[in-house]
Amino acid sequence: MTESGTARTGDPERDTLDKAAAENFPVAPFFLPRAWRDDLMALYGFARLVDDIGDGALAAEVKTARLEETRSLLARIRAGTVDEDDTDPVVVALAHTASRFPVPLDALDELIDGVLMDVRGETYETWDDLKVYCRCVAGAIGRLSLGVFGTEPAARGAERAPEYADTLGLALQLTNILRDVREDAQGGRTYLPGDDLAKFGCSAGFAGQLPPADSDFAGLVHFEVRRARALFAEGYRLLPMLDRRSGACVAAMAGIYRRLLDRIEREPEAVLRGRVSLPGREKAYVAVRGLSGLDTRHASRRTVRRRV
Repeated sequence: MTESGTARTGDPERDTLDKAAAENFPVAPFFLPRAWRDDLMALYGFARLVDDIGDGALAAEVKTARLEETRSLLARIRAGTVDEDDTDPVVVALAHTASRFPVPLDALDELIDGVLMDVRGETYETWDDLKVYCRCVAGAIGRLSLGVFGTEPAARGAERAPEYADTLGLALQLTNILRDVREDAQGGRTYLPGDDLAKFGCSAGFAGQLPPADSDFAGLVHFEVRRARALFAEGYRLLPMLDRRSGACVAAMAGIYRRLLDRIEREPEAVLRGRVSLPGREKAYVAVRGLSGLDTRHASRRTVRRRV
């Protein structure tokens, strides 16, 4: 096994992509047919490339230049000028995927835009401001994935599938933001909206393991949890539009994040002491539940009730 937990295949190009992509989509692809999995890995491998530039220790101007270089790679893919023997396996794989599926490559431009927001150290005063960032760095991944998964031919309301994929990405990203409050603060980043922080007396930030004095930190967390739950509820309307396997895999990943949200809600201050995570046994239970199709069936029933 590699450090990221993916099995080596013996193919250096494929091993590079698998390792690069594992953190972006840690569970679901490994339950999909190999053909789909490889195409998803191509998408997430490119996303990991962009993320790694933003998270690295380079100077901001160097990061900016390298991120713009990744845009030129997308331009080559759109122009069809990437050769099979190109020296960059991530670009070769992405070009192959783009030739096979209607993936919205513009979403990868949005991902680059989102990482550039991080490089510039942008903060967000309102939820509407933060939504722009979340759509770039997470909603874009949902829409890209949908380009590979597609929708069932007879799915009602399938024209709204990209919207639901985007919303599910927002739910995942907001959960990440809550989980990583302390880690982000240590890195000099604040993602939660400024007006929410002010409303709950948390504008001083999260430099230590205790909430700001006289703040209602639990109230802030519960407020954001309710927002994330509403996003999950809306985004789950995507599941009945997917085929059984892809819907089950999306449900497995989303289910792990929803369970993580439950833990954060039960113990808000835990996020100030370190990164909250799920035990392996709990992850496995949630993944099996999603892969069994149970969450998809529940989403289908909720969608039907809304139509009645």
